[in-house]
Amino acid sequence: MPHCLARAPSRRRLLQAVAWLPLAAVLPANAQSAWPAKPVRIVVPFAAGGTTDILARALAPELQKAFGQPFVIDNKPGAGGNNGAAEVAKAAPDGYTLLMGTVGTHAINASVYPKMPYDHVKDFQPVTLVAGVPNVLVLNPANAQKYGVNSVADLVKAAKANPGRLNMASSGNGTSIHLAGELFKTMTGTFMVHFPYRGSGPALIDLLGGNMDLMFDNLPSALPHIKAGKLKALAVTSATRSSAMPELPTVEEAGGAVLKGYEASSWFGLLAPAGTPMDIVNRVQQETAKALASPALKERLQAQGAIPSGNSPADFARHIAAETAKWAKVVKASGAKVD
Repeated sequence: MPHCLARAPSRRRLLQAVAWLPLAAVLPANAQSAWPAKPVRIVVPFAAGGTTDILARALAPELQKAFGQPFVIDNKPGAGGNNGAAEVAKAAPDGYTLLMGTVGTHAINASVYPKMPYDHVKDFQPVTLVAGVPNVLVLNPANAQKYGVNSVADLVKAAKANPGRLNMASSGNGTSIHLAGELFKTMTGTFMVHFPYRGSGPALIDLLGGNMDLMFDNLPSALPHIKAGKLKALAVTSATRSSAMPELPTVEEAGGAVLKGYEASSWFGLLAPAGTPMDIVNRVQQETAKALASPALKERLQAQGAIPSGNSPADFARHIAAETAKWAKVVKASGAKVD
């Protein structure tokens, strides 16, 4: 009898432990479903004022409304977007740090920089493509007048007549803005001096001030200055004309045979650190897609020249792979490198 009584407590503890197993199995899911329990940070790897920043700030309030927590923009410029992207790659994969990545950080830079501070595939979980954006070739009006440039053909002529005298601003080494210019130079056989900045915003300031001659900027950040007459636009770099400025020809249209096949558009998308729970990734993708499909935000972005997306994580991953291969060929042909 005493022996039986001694065994009873251990049997009860065993039954209690078994009873707790289903609840224990549910706890991680419940913990994840509580996300977000605090503000979420969206790292923008460029300075304020550029298209990456514009898109992030347009999307953040929509995500805040959907999830009930602030989505805070954190600008971390430098190294063509590599500084900010590397910070996100090393962040905890808990859903509280996201990156507004670009064609530069997640397709071009791997081919331009001899050593990368992150692996743009292994270190990230794609969430969704936010928008595609054409670049636009813009000049400081006074400098355009100085060199007699009123068209793409005029620019090619002026660059050939003044090798090394025209200067070309960009948002940083390896960005699509930089590569758009390098591709133009390669196809036209011209030489213009490249000046990389820590984002489109600072580059535009110097372009507007006349310290730079020209720039292949993302259309959303350049458009207000074009409409105000502060920048002279010559052409868009996409394969087709932009609905935001249908009067502008494409570089291929305006450049004739020498620029046949020219195309250098940009894109921007949300990414999370690798290992971020897929239920969080899918929830962010779904709410981003809803926001981008809403008439107000969709019309706002389209008016700025952006083409909203909101695709699935898998589709975005395939897009990154295809763009990486495409830009590797462009980089090789142009010889663009960052020491």
